[in-house]
Amino acid sequence: MKIYLLSLCALFFPSLAHAATDVDLNSAWVVLASALVFFMQAGFALLESGMSRAKNAVNVMMKNYMDGCVGGIVFWLVGFGLMFGANATGWYGMSHFAPHQGEPWDFTFLLFQMMFAATAATIASGAMAERTRYAAYLVGAVVISGFIYPIFGSWVWSGIYGGQGWLAKMGFIDFAGSTVVHSIGAWCALAGIMVLGPRLGRFASDGTPRAIPGHNLALVTLGGFILWLGWFGFNAGSTLAINQSIGLIALNTHLAAACGAVGAMLALRTTSSPVLLSTTVNGSLGGLVGITAGCATMLPGFAMLTGLVAGVVVVLGMRLLDRLRLDDVVGAIPVHGLAGVWGTLAAGLFFTGDLFSWARVSVQLIGAGMAFVWAFPLALALYFILAKTIGLRTSTQDEQRGLDYAEHAEIGYPEFNQSVTFDGAELTRRA
Repeated sequence: MKIYLLSLCALFFPSLAHAATDVDLNSAWVVLASALVFFMQAGFALLESGMSRAKNAVNVMMKNYMDGCVGGIVFWLVGFGLMFGANATGWYGMSHFAPHQGEPWDFTFLLFQMMFAATAATIASGAMAERTRYAAYLVGAVVISGFIYPIFGSWVWSGIYGGQGWLAKMGFIDFAGSTVVHSIGAWCALAGIMVLGPRLGRFASDGTPRAIPGHNLALVTLGGFILWLGWFGFNAGSTLAINQSIGLIALNTHLAAACGAVGAMLALRTTSSPVLLSTTVNGSLGGLVGITAGCATMLPGFAMLTGLVAGVVVVLGMRLLDRLRLDDVVGAIPVHGLAGVWGTLAAGLFFTGDLFSWARVSVQLIGAGMAFVWAFPLALALYFILAKTIGLRTSTQDEQRGLDYAEHAEIGYPEFNQSVTFDGAELTRRA
């Protein structure tokens, strides 16, 4: 039947049957992968909203929605040029700002990379949820998308239009962004929660952590599935071409995610802790982050080991943050930061044909360390300045009311969220 249909196409549409070139097919694949990566924003929004309290649902959705908007615009204006412009020094690009002319492939590549920038920016959203002023958050997202992320990215992924980043010259491996995208976003998030401080009641006066449950674990699960799906575009799309490597990359991605969930479950069980759904989902996301660096350069068995260890790292990282009294609402820093570091090292350890090479691993260590050295101090300064100028944290009253009402004059769940802290008649007046 398939041969018959193809014959009919060739007979009646000969121009179409012979028109598709490699560039056409590669462009179609990268655009499809871009759509999958864009869909990850929906996954982030659902997961973060579900892990937050109902009174902040609209605020979380708004931040994730606008990350894709302002992040995409500022990346087009300056980020793309800094990251992929002519890079003679190896430190930053100097051309292709606000590109509106070029070859068709240039626009395809820009679209794909624009989605990555939005992902890097939105990682801070979940960690800083439930107590951050909306305007200040957006300013932070603009700086991350337009400056912090693309500058580091130029050290690893530049060279498209001339020059080469200094980390790439050393042999640093990060195929789809365990460090370039995820760790950079996580270190910005870490700076954000350090400046913000924990939510009201998150820790007792003696430092004992108190759980503040989210409002909808079904959203968390759905968000996890959507992110898992989008990750196939994230990793396999980074080939930028249709070739035989896509199968291995997608397989490694899937196996690592599955083993990440198992790793988190084992870490919880061996410490006599309840096997929480939210932590299990985070374990699979840790596996996805971990495999992102080496998904194209390691065999499936090592991809499974990478995901398994990443799941354990996520659980231990969440406990470390509790000990340090750092309030990360969704576990973004263990998932994207710590699992990202492990995945970057794993890409060096399990490199096919050169297993356990100390020289390769040392380069990976340098790259992972430089990501922290670059992103964390800059983000810390950024959020500190925002806190001292336009204000980063909401008032105590607004935090108690919920940011849906305080920041947006809309209520995510109006049927049962009419609390005594405000009068519903005020909504119209504030809008």
